[in-house]
Amino acid sequence: MVAEGEVLWQAPPDRIAGLNLTRYLEKLATKGLHFDGYADLHRWSVSDLPAFWSSVADHFNLMFDGTPTAIVTADPMPRTRWFTDTHANYAEHVLRHETSGDPGRTMLHHGSELRPMATASWAGIAGATRRLATRMRQMGIGPGDRVVAYMPNLPETVIAMLATTAIGATWSSAAPEFGAQTVIDRFAQIEPKLVLAVNGYRYGGKDFDRSADLGRILGALPTAEHLILLDYLPGAAAPETRIPVTSWEEALSGPDVPREAFRYTRVPSDHPLWVLFTSGTTGLPKPIVHGHHGILLEHYKTAAFHFEIQQGGALFFYSTTGWMVWNTLMWGPLMNGRAVLYDGHPAFPDANLLWRIADQTDTTVLGVSPTYIQIVRQQGIEPGRSFGLTALQSVMLVGSPSTPETFDWVHRTVKRDVWVSSQSGGTEFCSGLLAGSPLLPTRAGEIQAAALGVDAVALDEAGKPVVGEVGELVIRQPMPSMPLCFWGDGDFARYTASYFETWPGLWHHGDRVRFTATGGAHVLGRSDATLNRFGIRIGSAEIYRTMESIPQVADSLVLCIEDGRGGFWMPLFVQLAPGETLTDDLKATINRRLKTERSPRHVPDEIIAAPEIPVTLTGKKMEVPVRKLMMGVPLGKVASRDATRNPAALDWFAALAATRA
Repeated sequence: MVAEGEVLWQAPPDRIAGLNLTRYLEKLATKGLHFDGYADLHRWSVSDLPAFWSSVADHFNLMFDGTPTAIVTADPMPRTRWFTDTHANYAEHVLRHETSGDPGRTMLHHGSELRPMATASWAGIAGATRRLATRMRQMGIGPGDRVVAYMPNLPETVIAMLATTAIGATWSSAAPEFGAQTVIDRFAQIEPKLVLAVNGYRYGGKDFDRSADLGRILGALPTAEHLILLDYLPGAAAPETRIPVTSWEEALSGPDVPREAFRYTRVPSDHPLWVLFTSGTTGLPKPIVHGHHGILLEHYKTAAFHFEIQQGGALFFYSTTGWMVWNTLMWGPLMNGRAVLYDGHPAFPDANLLWRIADQTDTTVLGVSPTYIQIVRQQGIEPGRSFGLTALQSVMLVGSPSTPETFDWVHRTVKRDVWVSSQSGGTEFCSGLLAGSPLLPTRAGEIQAAALGVDAVALDEAGKPVVGEVGELVIRQPMPSMPLCFWGDGDFARYTASYFETWPGLWHHGDRVRFTATGGAHVLGRSDATLNRFGIRIGSAEIYRTMESIPQVADSLVLCIEDGRGGFWMPLFVQLAPGETLTDDLKATINRRLKTERSPRHVPDEIIAAPEIPVTLTGKKMEVPVRKLMMGVPLGKVASRDATRNPAALDWFAALAATRA
């Protein structure tokens, strides 16, 4: 049994010599800046924000129009702004390497349950992006207009995102596995002008026609003027809609647009790049707005220094378009490398699938969730025996906390000399907060360090920084990729209430964390009611909206409990209407409704009848206290009975927790 904190791996000198971070340190040294290892560099990165982020922009040759009046303004979070009075474009940076070598070389590897694995070239993706962007402009789409996609993880979706951002429009996406109302809850908030969509998809060997859901979504988006439809699922019906429909082939038809003839729209640093959505734990999902400048700075830094994606390397993250990880797949092309896309069940027809794709595509950096690793381990699969994986350099464990055994398993059964790194971030930053570097040793079960430029600490209940104790993860200084705002939240009221209410002036992230004396960290799960389901966060409010429409259910409460081994238990407690009982038929109805109206990830592991759902005096469901009860925390420490409208309901959950324990 491997011990927590045991050193499992250290990079050999030849690997350290070739690191992106080593080259960066050498460049800083030419300017008189010398650092003794990662910890010393990190201290500088958070003590002199303007110097650090200016050096990042210089190192990666970010293309700006204008000269910044401030690298970082003195405005407090969340009003801080970066590289003011300059203009840049995200897509222009992603596609800048089209001519940095043979334009016919591979930019994307892609496949799905409907398509065999194939490749797309730099010239092909860039050319299609220019044609689609030109067609969008002809449709009247311009800077600031919202373009949304109900599409899977396909090259067409990448092209659509790049074309949207190339002309200064604002992108947002949702996975087609999401039910109609879940999509409407997101897209209706930002009032899109153009929708791109597929008619269906295949997952786990089953076909899902989404034309009816798509018609409902379009009907709830009165601002939508155009639909570009990709005929992806053979035999799927056409959606019923009032707006003009353009096929994907028609949208990309017409003459090629030469690179030198295409103009990227460079925009100010407070211009919206894309809108990502939080999980919707309380109310509607929060529409998080990121900017071109901040995402470019953060993504270059992370891709190069924390994922160590090398020129020509390939990044393979298994992701859907409804998760922020999809937005990070362009880290590969940003580094003049490749991205690997896959749409389908990660373990269909068998759990060797992702390893097989990684081997076929010469993946160098593989990102998977600890939950997926757990599935592979349970099936007795040893990828290193079945596949060569000769190009694989790193395995990134993302989406949820990872155990020492998971680290050890990767080293033993995948590849001995691979760098295993657990990293933790969030949709709010579209990147990592706690990350790693091959300059540091890999310790079992431990995140190596706070990321460069991230002033992360753990605070106890008194607001005091602690090391070696569990506290709340807090960011003390601004980061470029912090949200510009929430869409429609002009006075920052919702933004401030979400992250700055507990400790004014400090970002309260909502994770429980313990930092070690050596600078490492252990993330112990969410301190709020977000549901971490198979490495992807979903919101309890989405489940409640469906439950409220089931007449047999009077109230409900959903939790997600980490089991400490990378797995989860997600029970749904239901308070039944008078005279109703929790029959197998009712359970089946609940599961079916959640699966079709929300997604398969919203289906609970267990449905349990409860006499009553505990609520606060103001009527708020007591998700966090009940979750803590189920994790073994005594009732007296999770909630005050005086603050509970129905204390007897808490007593029932406390008794259940004791029984289960």
